[in-house]
Amino acid sequence: MSVLAILGASGHGRVVADAALKSGNWQEIRFYDDAWPALKNNKHLAIYGDTEKLLGLTEKPDVIVAIGNNKIRAAKQQLLVTQGFNIATVVHPAATIDANAQIGHGSVVMANVVVNSYAQIGAGVILNTAAVIEHDCTIANWVHISPNAALAGEVVIGEYSWIGIGAIIRHQQRIAANVMVGAGAVVVKDITPGQTVVGNPARVLA
Repeated sequence: MSVLAILGASGHGRVVADAALKSGNWQEIRFYDDAWPALKNNKHLAIYGDTEKLLGLTEKPDVIVAIGNNKIRAAKQQLLVTQGFNIATVVHPAATIDANAQIGHGSVVMANVVVNSYAQIGAGVILNTAAVIEHDCTIANWVHISPNAALAGEVVIGEYSWIGIGAIIRHQQRIAANVMVGAGAVVVKDITPGQTVVGNPARVLA
């Protein structure tokens, strides 16, 4: 029986688990979370241990990190790589992925996501429910694209950036690293590193 270990027993983790099971690539999910042993279950699914327990397994399952915080997700995935784990990529069967698009290791693609022609998705990226990634977009490692966000063609997103729910990014805009785009924001110009932008059109939050 093929097993997927999910590090991060949150609501997001359950959505990753659902996508993984529906993909048919794994038959069993085992959660790990650093709140264990105080936290023993993620709703109907058991938590088998914390990061240390996972690292100590003699038979290493496939693993994916389901933690929303981009930098913590990056650190955990990089640690698992150094310990010889196979980092899984989870794609919900209801997602639409162009044959020429690329999805990096440890990324998760939720239901109704669209990734169009020659889009490049880095490692450890979250493409959340019904996000649209248009043609020739480039999304760096450890980015989170929230539900219903839409990126027009040739958009570039830098490492660790977070695109809020329902945000819209205009064609060919460049969003640098460590940027937060607020929910519903409409980005019509490039965003420099470390900025938080909100509104329509998006402006830097003072």
